[in-house]
Amino acid sequence: MSAEQNKALIENFYTAFQNKDGQTMADSYATDATFHDPVFQDLKGVEIGAMWKMLLERSSDLKIEFSDVQANENSGSARWVATYPFSKTGRTIVNRIQANFKFENGKIKDHKDAFSLWKWSRMALGASGLFLGWSGAVQGKIRKEAQGGLKLWMKRKRIQ
Repeated sequence: MSAEQNKALIENFYTAFQNKDGQTMADSYATDATFHDPVFQDLKGVEIGAMWKMLLERSSDLKIEFSDVQANENSGSARWVATYPFSKTGRTIVNRIQANFKFENGKIKDHKDAFSLWKWSRMALGASGLFLGWSGAVQGKIRKEAQGGLKLWMKRKRIQ
């Protein structure tokens, strides 16, 4: 695919995110795609679309902004910001994320989002996140809860 087509794929992906259109987001990925971020590590295939759909379903006040979209024939990148209340504490999250993509046959083949899990935990958890959010134990608990939540959500939705 051309650089312009891949750039349009990224822009369509984030526009779907803004519009809370999880199906379009899921359809942007190759069937054997991979996804990695500091919380949802090593998702594959249908797990990726399920993650986006779950996050959209659970985040009624989610606001997405994206910028700096770049792409060539094989890869691309974007910056995006997610603003939402964390459901467990009600605290406002403003998560700034750097996304990197690899493409294959007009779809996203590999997607890596980078952000500071410590900064996220400070916003989500307050003082405990500030003082303990850097630790492997706290970050491991955040990952375990999020990935466990995804598995339960997929089971309820009968997604395999």
